[in-house]
Amino acid sequence: PTEIYTLSLHDALPIYVHLLMQIHADESIAEVVKRIKGATSRKLRKDYENIDEFVWGKSFWARGYFAETIGSKTERVVKKYIKNNRD
Repeated sequence: PTEIYTLSLHDALPIYVHLLMQIHADESIAEVVKRIKGATSRKLRKDYENIDEFVWGKSFWARGYFAETIGSKTERVVKKYIKNNRD
């Protein structure tokens, strides 16, 4: 499996994060999400020393995630949805 992911669009929302990404068919979505959560948590903790006061417990991210294919939608439609659903 590759360590490189194509992140097409991402927006931090008050409660969750949308990621539109393309991964290899032989990769596990769960493993990709685990690596993304781990890497972003380490980076944010390194860059923002006081972030722990805003984190509940030891984990930066919640345990769960939701993943879905874009199906018959185009990438443009999905990007528009993410952009328009920031609230």
